[in-house]
Amino acid sequence: MDFKEILNKKKGLINQALEKYLPERSPYPQSLTEAMRYSLFAGGKRIRPVLCMESCRLFSSDETDVLPCACAMEMIHTYSLIHDDLPCMDDDDFRRGNPTCHKKYGEALALLAGDALLTLAFHLLTKLQSKNAMRVINEVSDLVGGGGLIGGQVADLQGEKEGGDREKSLHYIHLNKTAKLIIASVRSGALIGGAGRTDVLNLTVFAENLGYAFQISDDILDVTGSKEELGKSPGKDKEQDKLTFPSLYGLERSREILCQKINAAVEILKPYGKKAAFLYALTKYVGERKS
Repeated sequence: MDFKEILNKKKGLINQALEKYLPERSPYPQSLTEAMRYSLFAGGKRIRPVLCMESCRLFSSDETDVLPCACAMEMIHTYSLIHDDLPCMDDDDFRRGNPTCHKKYGEALALLAGDALLTLAFHLLTKLQSKNAMRVINEVSDLVGGGGLIGGQVADLQGEKEGGDREKSLHYIHLNKTAKLIIASVRSGALIGGAGRTDVLNLTVFAENLGYAFQISDDILDVTGSKEELGKSPGKDKEQDKLTFPSLYGLERSREILCQKINAAVEILKPYGKKAAFLYALTKYVGERKS
């Protein structure tokens, strides 16, 4: 299996769907549409929508049913990045090799572009034809709200300034700020595909391990990567005294934990055999990525 070739095909399918859901000419003010599209089509890896599609494919061969949900996951992810980059939060000038949304369009329009993407994401979720549509909407709102992604963002900001149990805080931040959206992507796809209770629970554990691995990898790359590799300025975590795996455990131990999380995620995929071949390759890719 040529993993990168298949990944690029899946990204192409997702990008086509995103173009359908957010065309260049939309009912929004044109400046808002431009700001939304600028960040949405800035060259992201599309990991979350791909995870959503592949989790569905474990149980159903029809990818069309899951596409609105997959695109919603990417819109939620993009909204979170736009807001995360704002001066009041992480204050980043670059994202994916380009000026961040607020650097291009100003803080007010960037903030509203993020708001609009989040709102559009939930509009897409209402289009789901699955019998589990309401459950998906309910779960996604829980996982990306105050008890999930947004709560993790708050804890991340406070972690720079507050003491307390640093290890506990670090795990809370990584679970909520990063892993919860990956869990939402995987669980949603599985539910749309018709997965049973045991499979949903197993894939939730898979997604949690993968989500941790993704953020630990990000933490490591912020220390070891270059601006060209990352598409953003490295060293920001240390500069802002962020609570990260390398800052708490050191690089060597962080790499060991990353390997443990990847192995745990892979182990859960084994019962799904060849159907999970791409998810297996994607998991390995997350553990080995350089950008």
